[in-house]
Amino acid sequence: MPRDTDIQSRLREGGITVLTLFTASGTLVCCALPITLVTLGMGSAVIGLTSAAPWLITLSHYKGWVFGGSAVLLGLGGWLLYRPGRSCPADPELGVLCSRLDAWNRRIYWAAVAIWGIGAFAAYLLLPIRKALGL
Repeated sequence: MPRDTDIQSRLREGGITVLTLFTASGTLVCCALPITLVTLGMGSAVIGLTSAAPWLITLSHYKGWVFGGSAVLLGLGGWLLYRPGRSCPADPELGVLCSRLDAWNRRIYWAAVAIWGIGAFAAYLLLPIRKALGL
């Protein structure tokens, strides 16, 4: 019979995975989207975006903290998903449910890693690459 702590730990891992996706998506909104729009010559769209959501300016001032915090959450989420000794309950019904939850957690985690990577590329590398190419 599975212990309640096994189920609670799976739910906690799922919560951390969703939080990781949320913070990784925040890196796109705060930092990558405005920089990408400016790079593409759409500065007026950035002005409209920041007038509609002025908190983006504050987040962009602290983009190092935003990216650092989301990287820490990505590391924690990865460790929780891939740490040694994880196993699903022996009960067939709960085992199937656990396997599905693990598969979704991994999908969400890797989506968050991809989003974070896109955000980091746009926030830190896109403009220097554009300048180096003379575009």
